[in-house]
Amino acid sequence: AGKVQSIGARFSHGELTLGEAQELGCRACGSPGGGCQFLGTAATSQVVSEALGLSLPHTALAPSGQPIWKDAARRSARAIMEMEALRLTTKNIVTDDAVRNAMTVHAAFGGSTNLLLHLPAVAYAAGLCRPGVDDWTEVNRSTPRLVDVLPNGPRMHPTVQVFLAGGVPEVMLHLRKLGLLATNVITATGETLDAVLDSWEISERRTAMRRHLRETDGIDPEDVIMPPDKARAEGLTSTITFCRGNLAPEGSVVKSTAIDPSVIDADGVFRMTGPARIFHRESDAMEAIKAGRIREGDIMVLTCAGPMGSGMEEIYQITSALKFLTFGKQVAVITDARFSGVSTGACIGHVGPEALAGGPIGKVREGDSIQIIIDRNTLEGTIDLVGETDSAGSGPDVGERLLEARSTPDYLSPHPDLPEDTRLWAALQAVSGGAWGGCVFDVDAIVGAIHQSESLPRPTSLSSGR
Repeated sequence: AGKVQSIGARFSHGELTLGEAQELGCRACGSPGGGCQFLGTAATSQVVSEALGLSLPHTALAPSGQPIWKDAARRSARAIMEMEALRLTTKNIVTDDAVRNAMTVHAAFGGSTNLLLHLPAVAYAAGLCRPGVDDWTEVNRSTPRLVDVLPNGPRMHPTVQVFLAGGVPEVMLHLRKLGLLATNVITATGETLDAVLDSWEISERRTAMRRHLRETDGIDPEDVIMPPDKARAEGLTSTITFCRGNLAPEGSVVKSTAIDPSVIDADGVFRMTGPARIFHRESDAMEAIKAGRIREGDIMVLTCAGPMGSGMEEIYQITSALKFLTFGKQVAVITDARFSGVSTGACIGHVGPEALAGGPIGKVREGDSIQIIIDRNTLEGTIDLVGETDSAGSGPDVGERLLEARSTPDYLSPHPDLPEDTRLWAALQAVSGGAWGGCVFDVDAIVGAIHQSESLPRPTSLSSGR
């Protein structure tokens, strides 16, 4: 995944001939049903939906366009009729415990960081407590990653092999044994999660799927979905690290399990200090990569890409290009945007506050020295400005003083093509909890913010006519 999208960058750097680029492009095609074979945002959303109890057991990651899709459709139709008869609704299924289960399964799979937006939004829509940074941190620290899948590795199994190894219910069997799940929740089957997992454990379907993987692909199912002891022995690390520091006082996130192991120190910590290369548009950053202006050791800083800048666009082209360039793993990316679920490397997103909200990331200058520390053991990390190119001293304290002395540059601006309704959305979600709260519209918070504004008088009545 990602190799096709990086053809242009690799050709620009002389790592592919024109003939090789043409052949790779022509041979690339999507699967019949359009399903990704890596654990990106779409695949992770399937996993989370099943973990919430909203979809039937062993439906997530089913291979695209295969007869098993029809089986899932038939089972789902019957389940809907049974739910109607039982007067069972999503309100009975999506509970605080179900959301916590979904977060736990997300961590065990090593899912996309985009679900840090989507799952709080689901919780808000269901009238539940929205999980925050501290909740995600706690879950990721307590939950071992058990799944070897693209793009996390180590062997990079496609999602169809995860499905054959047992998919979501197989992972949940391990998590239940560890005591990490609330198993009394109701699922779309009308049964509790406990009953669902009991049935799965002795099912013919489980036996047949795992046998098919072993006999057809020659792969041991426990090499794909690993028991906790084996996962630990194989060196699988937890999924997400939340970084703070003077450039991200509200936090940021990196899928630390997807950082290339060759740049991780022996103690399990990623450390990098390098010059900032500043960009305000992804297209400009891509042009710099293709033109050879990005070098090993650089730290690319992309601002004005959060909700207020571009609607919090998904940055994928940059990380895709870097992944398949020979020096790419030696380059880091820091941004107030978000990343594709298939992004890999030291790519740190969701930096808050965003640049256009006055965040310190907007005050970084070309050539400034930035330090990144990501501990994959403790899931702690920092991103700090530590000095200017010509400064004698360096360190986070020095960087803090520099940031305090600087003002946000006047030239920072939203994308010129940002629609008016997106600008309005960005403003409304900012007072509703922002990106960490799921980018939702919290009406009470919005109305409260309007009423607290001295420049906007509170209406006392509604009048008819104009």
